[in-house]
Amino acid sequence: MKDAGFWVEEGILSGPECDSLARAVSRHTAGRGRAGTRHLMGHPAVAEAAHDRRLLGLARRALGAGAVPYRATLFAKSGRANWLVVWHQDTALPLASRFDAPEWGPWSKKAGVLYAHAPGWALARVLALRVHLDASTAANGPLRVIPGSHAAGVLSDDEVYSLARRQEHVDCLVSRGGVLAMRPLLVHSSSKARADAPRRVLHIEYADSLDLGENIRLAAA
Repeated sequence: MKDAGFWVEEGILSGPECDSLARAVSRHTAGRGRAGTRHLMGHPAVAEAAHDRRLLGLARRALGAGAVPYRATLFAKSGRANWLVVWHQDTALPLASRFDAPEWGPWSKKAGVLYAHAPGWALARVLALRVHLDASTAANGPLRVIPGSHAAGVLSDDEVYSLARRQEHVDCLVSRGGVLAMRPLLVHSSSKARADAPRRVLHIEYADSLDLGENIRLAAA
């Protein structure tokens, strides 16, 4: 994993593969959320993509040979389905069962899935692969990241905002079929789209193991 906490690999999926995956997911998610759909690992086409040797190869580069996908989310931004995401880190993990540990929490449920905010050592064992079903351009609200910010560990909201004011950010412009790999603690945001062209991203998360510790197991979501 590069010290920046992210990298881009272009040309991972072909145009027809992007079309096929987008069609399959859109049929399953029609009428769901305005911004996209969570908990897609149970979708056959998504599960197949998540276990594709090309994506597993990218995940293994950062996590080792045991890399396994556990959660998938579709983000579908366009001029009609548009939103702003403030600077933040991704710190909540889906878990198979609740347990008592001072480092974990607060706890919540999202669509029936149990979540807890996780400590830095657990999040360091995770990598997200953002599969671009459409090109991410300067006009359609691309992801913005602060290189190297994952190294600061889990930050409070005030610390995130302070870091975002001080540090330069990078717009992650990725071609259709390309993949952005990123650590969950990388501070990131996105602006609203300024064009009608869609920006559909299948966000698949991997861990080096589903078992993070005694009685601490990630849930498939």
